[in-house]
Amino acid sequence: MVQKAKILLVDDRPENLLALEAILSALDQTLVRASSGEEALKALLTDDFAVILLDVQMPGMDGFETAAHIKRRERTRDIPIIFLTAINHGPHHTFRGYAAGAVDYISKPFDPWVLRAKVSVFVELYMKNCQLREQAALLRAQLEGSRPEPGESTEPAGLLAELSARLAAVEEQAEALSKQLDDSADAAAVATAAHLERKLTGLRRALDALEPGTAGTGTVPPQG
Repeated sequence: MVQKAKILLVDDRPENLLALEAILSALDQTLVRASSGEEALKALLTDDFAVILLDVQMPGMDGFETAAHIKRRERTRDIPIIFLTAINHGPHHTFRGYAAGAVDYISKPFDPWVLRAKVSVFVELYMKNCQLREQAALLRAQLEGSRPEPGESTEPAGLLAELSARLAAVEEQAEALSKQLDDSADAAAVATAAHLERKLTGLRRALDALEPGTAGTGTVPPQG
């Protein structure tokens, strides 16, 4: 079973949270509510999220302050943040959102289809990164001489072939995702996809270096 990604919805108005849940329910992911910046930071202490939808105008700790706290934490600094706001004070206000670390800034009322499409891109990138970490962990286990899991080959060559096949599947999906993003105006999503491809390239080189007959000492090249 494929584990679902978690999406954090932060808004002090229950009706707005309900509307976001209605829009994003079609993505079939886990939606987590937070009614304040403090509650959002608490949720981020224990769970990993694919993307955060963050309301700007909230009593107490507003969206800008909440984003600043998120970006200061090592654990959460790379989580994409989409700001949602009911007001528009012009370019300066928008710039403040991007300066706080947002990957996007959407004014209410927003187009449900556009919001769902933007969120789905970051969910897909998150899932690809999860797959990449799993492949890297499996490769690390082989390098450290760990026992293979039930059903996997106990022969090094067999395990390498299995790893290569799994990685090829992730590479194919990442390539398809990159092609979908070629015409996208969302520079943050394109940059994230490019980072994922660099990670995949590094892992592929590491696998190639372990293939029988490969010249050299078998040292695994660093992954960028």
